[in-house]
Amino acid sequence: MDVKMPKLGESVHEGTIEQWLVKPGDTIEEYDALCEVITDKVTAEVPSTFNGTIKEIVVEAGETVDVGTVICTMDVEGETSEDNNEGSDEPTEQPEVSKEEQPAKAETPVSNEPQEGPMNNGQFSPVVFKLASENNIDLSKVKGTGNLGRVTKKDILNAIENGVPTEDTSSKQVDAPTQEIAENTVQPETTSLPGDSIPVNGVRRAIANKMLQSVHEIPHAWMMVEVDATDLVKTRQHHKSSFKQNEGYNLTFFAFFVKAVAEGLKKYPMLNSTWAGDEIKIHKDINISIAVASEDKLYVPVIKNADDKSIKGIAREINDLATRGRKHKLTSQDMKGGTFTVNNTGSFGSVSSMGIINHPQAAILQVESIVKRPVVVNDMIGIRDMVNLSLSIDHRILDGLMAGEFLKYVKERLQSMTIENTSIY
Repeated sequence: MDVKMPKLGESVHEGTIEQWLVKPGDTIEEYDALCEVITDKVTAEVPSTFNGTIKEIVVEAGETVDVGTVICTMDVEGETSEDNNEGSDEPTEQPEVSKEEQPAKAETPVSNEPQEGPMNNGQFSPVVFKLASENNIDLSKVKGTGNLGRVTKKDILNAIENGVPTEDTSSKQVDAPTQEIAENTVQPETTSLPGDSIPVNGVRRAIANKMLQSVHEIPHAWMMVEVDATDLVKTRQHHKSSFKQNEGYNLTFFAFFVKAVAEGLKKYPMLNSTWAGDEIKIHKDINISIAVASEDKLYVPVIKNADDKSIKGIAREINDLATRGRKHKLTSQDMKGGTFTVNNTGSFGSVSSMGIINHPQAAILQVESIVKRPVVVNDMIGIRDMVNLSLSIDHRILDGLMAGEFLKYVKERLQSMTIENTSIY
């Protein structure tokens, strides 16, 4: 049976194989991950839809192919994977060697403390996560026998049946070590030295291709306004402690900005559109993309129907998407359908920047740092909390008038967010 490159999003026509999680001769089950594929800024796993044995890898890691291209072939032989392995000499020898050698390497690290090392590489498929969650399995204690120490479906089923090692302190240490293992899997920037060269592959190559496409195809124009966020700062400070106590997550400034932008897009729908050759497609839903960075990975998950959500609802989604992004738990579904991007560059201390539009959207807004500055108010100088909003637009769709009106609305909306007239819920 041929396994083809799937379509992992709207207007996606090709994908890049980042890495294979199987090899010829491997016996797999339905829903087991075959490979990781990158499209635009999305990294997603391609699951098997059948039980069977991998026959041939057609597209090597690092290659980019069109949607629908055959990437591998497999023999579909039903559920009896052990019987299938015994029926062929080549498939049995190759997996047996790799499974025996892999633990041997894990048991002889330089530290000479194999029992305290990671049991797996910290990256898990959605099926593994689901089974672990349903059966209260601590994934950091499950030994991964898959490629690069990955936990397979067989590993988690074995853990469910036979149990995993437990310690009194494990419940307090699961999240941080698991995240640390995942984030430290690839760190070319921290391990490279001057004079070294770093291969361009994986997510970095996908981002480079997407940015080139955006710059080459979209005529960018830029505009910036400054916003007096003094009342907004007081409003957030007023609700901050009680919100964290009641909801369990932070009420960030970013949630207020996303709310104001969503309302602005509803009033000025042309900014919520896409250039489609002979027409401009105005999107009915307002789905705001946000950037989430995690070491060598960059994700752009989407807050769906942001205009229908309260500030609390937006804050909850931001927290959920950012948390799962840092732990590499976002799915391709989380990244689909974005119509406008809001980028929180202020989290890095930036006060002015020009964003590259997230193709094929019409615009991207950079929210800069909130800083105290002397400002003239009523012919007097006062200290105010000020923030810059930097807007990049597709000049084929938008001009300065419409962009200016949109920014003016967002500015006035933010400046009106006082304690008295702003509802968090």
